[in-house]
Amino acid sequence: MKKLLLLLALMATMLSCKTSDTKPSSREKSNEKAQANELDTLSPLELKVLDSKYITKDDVFAGLEDEVLQFSINSPNGTRMAELLNELVQEKSIPQIQQAIYDGKFTYEDLTLYFLNRIYNYDRNNELSLNSVISLNPDAIEQARQADATLATMKEYSETLDPYVITGMPILLKDNINTSEVPTTAGAAVLIDNQTADARLVQNLKDAGAIILGKTNLSEWAYFFCGDCPSGYSAVGGQTLNPYKRTYFDTGGSSSGSGVAVAANFAVAAVGSETSGSILSPSSQNSIVGLKPTVGTISGEGVVPISSYLDTAGPMAKNVVDAAILINAMRGDEADVIESNLIPKLKDYSLEGKRFGIFKRFLENPLYADAIATIKNQRATIIELEDRDLELNGFLKLLNADMKQDLPTYFQTAGNPRYKDWDVARVMQENRKDSVNAMPYGQRLFQGILDEPEMTDEEFASFKENMTASAQEYLNYYYSRYRLDGILSINNYTAGVAAVGFFPAMTVPMGYDKDGKPFGLTFIAPTGKDRELFGWAAAYERVSKKRQMPTDYSK
Repeated sequence: MKKLLLLLALMATMLSCKTSDTKPSSREKSNEKAQANELDTLSPLELKVLDSKYITKDDVFAGLEDEVLQFSINSPNGTRMAELLNELVQEKSIPQIQQAIYDGKFTYEDLTLYFLNRIYNYDRNNELSLNSVISLNPDAIEQARQADATLATMKEYSETLDPYVITGMPILLKDNINTSEVPTTAGAAVLIDNQTADARLVQNLKDAGAIILGKTNLSEWAYFFCGDCPSGYSAVGGQTLNPYKRTYFDTGGSSSGSGVAVAANFAVAAVGSETSGSILSPSSQNSIVGLKPTVGTISGEGVVPISSYLDTAGPMAKNVVDAAILINAMRGDEADVIESNLIPKLKDYSLEGKRFGIFKRFLENPLYADAIATIKNQRATIIELEDRDLELNGFLKLLNADMKQDLPTYFQTAGNPRYKDWDVARVMQENRKDSVNAMPYGQRLFQGILDEPEMTDEEFASFKENMTASAQEYLNYYYSRYRLDGILSINNYTAGVAAVGFFPAMTVPMGYDKDGKPFGLTFIAPTGKDRELFGWAAAYERVSKKRQMPTDYSK
C-alpha cells in the first residue's frame, strides 16, 4: 500500500496538476478536503519565471501583425467586426459558428482574424497576458480565404450544408505536435529550430478542412523534464496563466496552453496530449471539456513522446459537440469515434438507467455532490464504491524506460534532420549552455531517465503487461461486481489508474468554488467505450450548464 501511495503522489506531481488518484496519501486526502470545503485563504502561486526569454509578441505575430491590427477597423452596419463577432462567436459551438457563416453573417477569414486579434490583445505583454500561445501559422489568414472560396463554390452546387464539420475552423495544437508551418519545440529552447512535416493527426485535420491557427504553450516536455517546476511553464513559452485568476489558480498540465486558450476563446478548439492526466487536468482547471481517448484511437506519429505505450492526443473544447467533431477530424479516414450522424443527436442523450460508481470521499467537494445529485435526477443509479488496495508499482520506471527509447526514435523519424542523432543526454547537454534561461527549474526528471537501470526487451514488455493487468483488474472489479456503466471522478483524481489500465476518460465543467476556481466532473469508461463518454458528458452538460467564460476576457 505504501508503494501505491508514493506512486500516486509522484504521478500527480509529474504529469498533471498536483492532485491525484484512487487511494490517496494522507497529504493528498488533506488537499482534496481543502478543495472540497473551499479554501478560506487564497495565496498566489510561487512562480520563478513569468515571461519567455526566447520569444516576444512580435515573434509570435511575425507576418500577421498588420492584418490583425487592421481587422478591428472593419465596420459593417456601423459596428466593429470584432465587437459583432463577440456576439456571434464567443462561447458558441462549431455548428452555431458554421451556420452563421453559411448565413453570410461573417466569413472564415473574419473568424480567423477575430481569434488572432484576441490573442494579440490578451495573450502577451499586458496585465491580462496568459502566455498560452507559442507560435502562429503565418499562412492562417490565406488558408481561411481558401476556405471561403471553397464554401462559395459549395453554395453554388448544394442547397444544404452540414454545420457539424470542422471545415474553416481555426484550431490550436499543443506544441509537442508536429505541423509544417511552425517549429515543434515541446516548450524546450533547444528545439526552437525543430521545423518538421505534419504529424499524421495534423494532416488529417487539414484534409478535413481545419485551419491550424498555431501552437500552444505546455508544461515543458509534457511535464516530464524539470520535476520542480509549476505546471504550465516552458522555457520557450514562459509561464501559462489561468484566465480565471491569473497568478492564483494552477493551469493544470501538461496541455496547459490548450486549456487556457480554449477557455479564453482564442480558437474554436485545441488539441492536447496525455500520458496520465495531461488533458483532464488543464481541461478541468480551465472549465472546458477534455477527452483522453482510448490509446490507439489517434495516431501518435509526429508527436513528441513520453511513452509510446500510454501517450495519446485528444480534443479540448468548450463543449461536448465540438470535442466530438474535432476528434473525428483528428482520426481521419478511419472509423469515427462517434458516428457523424449521431453528433447532432447528442443533445437528446439520456442518463436514465445508467449505473455510475463513485468514491464516497469525493462527496466532500460540494460541487461534486451537486453534480451527483444532478445525475441522480436524470434517473441514473449511483453506487458508492469501497476503496481497495492496488499493486501498481513502477510507473516512473515505465516512463523513464519508454522515453529513453521513444525520444531518440522521434528525433530519427519525425524531428528535423539536425536533431537526428539526439537523445535525452544530448538535450541535457545543450540545455547547460544556457542553463539560466533554458532550465531555471533544473532537469531532474531527465536525469532520472538517464539513471534508470536497463531492462531487456522481454523484461520491459512483461513489466508493462503486469502493470496494465493490475490496473485493469482493479477497475474491472468495480465494473463487474456493481454492473457499472462508468465511474465518476473529479478533475484528474483518478487519471493514473485509468491511464495504466487504458480506460478512456472525459471531463466536463462542474462549477466553481467560492474563489472562482473551476472544477470538472470526470467520466471514466472501459477501454474502447469512448462513444459512451460523449453521450454521458453531453447529457450532463445539457442539464448542468456550468461553464462560464472568464470575466476578464469577455470583451
